[in-house]
Amino acid sequence: MGFMFLVTSALLGYIYSPRLDTPPPRWVHFAHGLLLFLYQTFDAVDGKQARRTNSSSPLGELFDHGCDALACAFESLAFGSTAMCGRDSFWFWLISAVPFYGATWEHFFTNTLILPAVNGPTEGLMLIYVAHLFTALVGAEWWVQHFGMSFPFLSWVPFVSEIQTYRVVLILMTAFAVIPTVAFNVSNVYEVVQARKSSMLLALAMLYPFLVLVGGVLVWDYLSPSDLMANYPHLVVLGTGLAFGFLVGRMILSHLCDEPKGLKTNMCLSLLYLPFAIANALAARLNDGVALVDEFWVLLGYCVFTSENLDVHRIVHDFVWFSSVCKENSDKKTGNSGAVGQTIWNVIFGSTLMNTFVTGSSGTGSGSLLQTISFM
Repeated sequence: MGFMFLVTSALLGYIYSPRLDTPPPRWVHFAHGLLLFLYQTFDAVDGKQARRTNSSSPLGELFDHGCDALACAFESLAFGSTAMCGRDSFWFWLISAVPFYGATWEHFFTNTLILPAVNGPTEGLMLIYVAHLFTALVGAEWWVQHFGMSFPFLSWVPFVSEIQTYRVVLILMTAFAVIPTVAFNVSNVYEVVQARKSSMLLALAMLYPFLVLVGGVLVWDYLSPSDLMANYPHLVVLGTGLAFGFLVGRMILSHLCDEPKGLKTNMCLSLLYLPFAIANALAARLNDGVALVDEFWVLLGYCVFTSENLDVHRIVHDFVWFSSVCKENSDKKTGNSGAVGQTIWNVIFGSTLMNTFVTGSSGTGSGSLLQTISFM
């Protein structure tokens, strides 16, 4: 439910600012702020409700954090329409994705998710919806004028006063939020790796797919004859956000299933579309700007490919299969008529709501869950 609020917000941004460089009506900014507030509220209460009803489970964690990963893309598009960021909307997505991926990577190794006193899910989102509501009062043009005009009392500051306001915000967020957070993530993982006498290179290898994703998109945009990020910002951010959602979901799944640490093959295979897209853009460079395939269709194919990778049915199938193997192996070792295995099953899916959902009232087993998910 909360996730759909951000989808609606991004859709409003697309309708009234297709390239994220024109000011939408002011009520749209108010809607952006309200929808983000509702998303934050629903995202916060679902965990409390699950714990109150004793229905929390790792499977719920997988869906919750997976939706949060996708939310980075949709809210970046919403803020892009508010601040008229245009092609720079991609960079706002990046500064939200980097800490998110870093926190997921840290959780994979430390088994704890530690948020600082001031963090993105609470104070960060609050600042963003306050910015939306503020823009409803002053207009989107406020963000694209020089920083010295937006803040006259700071017009004396050299260099900064001549930069567009939203770019100054981007720089400040990178310097004082993203970089310290990433340093905190790396430091925590390094301590755990050293304590376990493991390899830090093996730990850093799990960052490789994300770096390839971002680097590949930037190379594609650089070679593109049609200026992808300026003309199709929604498709670029959406496709990349979906690929990012898969990488995060796959890492969470590896953590829940206690897979060996290190690079995951299917995380790399999910990025196979990018070399073809880059080759098409490079061909355009060598062919007087004429691509083999129109880049709009290549971008659309990119979104379709990444959405196909983000297959909820397949992810749940892997999860159910692994938990079923754990259950069977436990039954064989204990010879306890499945008592211990059932305990593991209940821990994985939750002892009440999720266990009922998976097994179904007719006792059809995990297939009922898979059939339900396949129609979602």
